[in-house]
This record gives sequence, C-alpha cells and structure tokens, in this order.
Amino acid sequence: MASDSPFLVVGLGNPGPEYDWTPHNFGFQLVDELARRSGIRLKTMECQACTGRGQLAGQPLWLAQPLTYMNLSGAAVRQLLAKHPVSGWLVASDELDLPLGTIRLKERGSAGSHNGLRSIVASLGTTEFARLRLGIGPSHPVADRVRFVLSPWGKAQRDRVSQVVATAADAVEMILTDGMGRAMNRYNAPPEE
Repeated sequence: MASDSPFLVVGLGNPGPEYDWTPHNFGFQLVDELARRSGIRLKTMECQACTGRGQLAGQPLWLAQPLTYMNLSGAAVRQLLAKHPVSGWLVASDELDLPLGTIRLKERGSAGSHNGLRSIVASLGTTEFARLRLGIGPSHPVADRVRFVLSPWGKAQRDRVSQVVATAADAVEMILTDGMGRAMNRYNAPPEE
C-alpha cells in the first residue's frame, strides 16, 4: 500500500472512563492497541475526534476515536475525511450478532443494527467503506441489547477481549502491508475456543 497519504482507522466507542471496558468500546480498544504498537500518541483534538498520526508496518497511519458518542459518529468521520486525503480507511466496531472472539473484515455492507455505523452511512450517504467488526455476542440470548453493550466486561472476559484486540490489530497490520483481500482470507474465520 505505497502512498504518502495515511490509512485511516476509525475506532467507534463512547468517550469517558465509565465506558472503557464495555463491549461498545471495542473499536476504541483496537485504536489504543494500534497506537501502542506504532508509538502514535492520540493527543490531537480535531474534527470532533481524538487523533494521532505515525507509521505502522512501514506505512503511514492515522488513528481516530470520535468523541461524539456512538450514535453521532458519522459527524466526526465526515469531517475527518473532508480534512485530509487518505489512501484508504476502515471503521472498527463491536458486533452483538457475532460471537465474542469473531473478527469480520468487509469491504462494504449495510450498517445492520449498529447505531454508530448507521450514523456514518447517514452522514456520508454511502455504505462503500471497509469495516472491521469485532464480535461481542455471548453464548446466551441478550434481553436488553443497550444494557449489555454498555455494561462492563467481567474480569473473566477481559483476557479474551485483550486477545481479540491483539488479533484485530494484527489484521490491520496485514491490511497495511498485504491488502484487504489477504487480511479477509486470513482473519475471517470462526473464533478459536
């Protein structure tokens, strides 16, 4: 992916420490892990987002965490894309309809029931953007979806969540070096138990 323009990764979540370890903040956690690996500091406030720029796997990378809260994520994404050219971009979000541990890369698609993705689709007027969906679904039915995604992970789940974030960051590195197609082939598999 040779380009002077950075690849943008937008992680969806809600700002504030009370949301740090909730399922709905999986996208924020991925961006934090990419920042850690690359040495990028997420300190610039622009376009209603916390951002940072640097390199990962020898490629220019731009990381962003919208500060608009999940349901208004599209406003920040629209502003980010209008401000600077990018070589490509993807949105990382949680997905309740996938089991915990599942990673799904897609080059485009509907927003489904995810309010953050719906906001982006509405703001941009398109579904033509890549997404990395991180499964959060438990092994039992969820009666109250909103309560589930905003409730903190239990201590027993946090190690698993950290493993998934690390694997998702590996997938982003592969996108940067080998392209989306190869990353999809490698990482779109059922989760390991």
